[in-house]
Amino acid sequence: MSDTVRNQQSIEGRYAQLLTQYCLDLQEGDRLLLRTTTLAEPLVREVYRYALRAGAHVEVQLDFREQSRIFFSEARGQQLDYLPTLYPRAMAEFEAYLYIMAPYNLREDHDLPPEKSKRRQQVMKPARDAYFRRAATRELKRNLCLYPNAANAQEAGLSLEEYQHFVYRACKLYEEDPLASWLELRRKQQRIVDHLNQCTRIQYKSENVDISFSTNGRSWINSDGQTNMPSGEVYTSPVEDSVEGHIHFGYPAVYMGHEVEGVTLWVEQGEVVRWEASRGQDFLDYIFSLDGTRRFGEAAIGTNYDIDRFSKNILFDEKIGGTVHMAIGQSYPQAGGKNQSSVHWDMIADMRSGSEILADGERIYADGAFLI
Repeated sequence: MSDTVRNQQSIEGRYAQLLTQYCLDLQEGDRLLLRTTTLAEPLVREVYRYALRAGAHVEVQLDFREQSRIFFSEARGQQLDYLPTLYPRAMAEFEAYLYIMAPYNLREDHDLPPEKSKRRQQVMKPARDAYFRRAATRELKRNLCLYPNAANAQEAGLSLEEYQHFVYRACKLYEEDPLASWLELRRKQQRIVDHLNQCTRIQYKSENVDISFSTNGRSWINSDGQTNMPSGEVYTSPVEDSVEGHIHFGYPAVYMGHEVEGVTLWVEQGEVVRWEASRGQDFLDYIFSLDGTRRFGEAAIGTNYDIDRFSKNILFDEKIGGTVHMAIGQSYPQAGGKNQSSVHWDMIADMRSGSEILADGERIYADGAFLI
């Protein structure tokens, strides 16, 4: 066996150990639904191994190439309204859920029939609501992560080997003790969260951004890798009718296989009243026609400085140290958010030059770094 193969197996084993022991904190008797595609089989094997060692019961759902595309092309009538068995039950009853992103083609779902898609979203809404409700209290221990593959590497403009290093570094898997490294990040971010939770009005300011919102009665959350791997952000759900101002998102915004560039939003009394994009305006118009998308479900600040480049994957990009992001649509109940939507679309603004964040008028952040 070559050293390359040995090293790859070792990294996947460390990844699986981090996911099962730190992110999901699997205990004897926990029921885990593991969902991904067949491309992630090497990591699935290791997660399965460590989950069994923890005494968990594991159910695996492996999607195949173009599965959703075939479904939306061929399904009709009652097939669109059929409720699957395993996923809704897991969201309502299981103790743990792990979703490993490992797409074959990032554009597979870019032109799904909108009416069929909307109809399907309504069918799945009870399961989605159960997911958000139970995840908010960790009654459902859930984690979203990624298995590096060619599709994501190509999207990021990297070779597969370069992209693997990018992912594993962001997850701190090259650290001597990855779990200890994430615990240290948790400690540092908690200091920030504690300060923000004493404030009620937050303002993001830069050359193309001047937007403020109330967090009165809301909580800032320390995203320390347990629900997303990698993580490194602090986030909240703003009071729905409190957001005022405008914000330009310099990074491309990617959602449902669509890439929209140069998004600027104007907000009054919490509602997005005007929107523009330099590319992808039609898709942006469609999204803002959906229920709940004209209000913000999240405001956040990225803190992971090991993520040193934009990769067109929101799991990583929203965590870039020196950025902020805001999401239209679904709020986080655990933060006190009340907005409901089938959409949660994060959009990212760079804050690393000529920018600041004010909390109750105090300058707590400048040029991509906290001052507190």
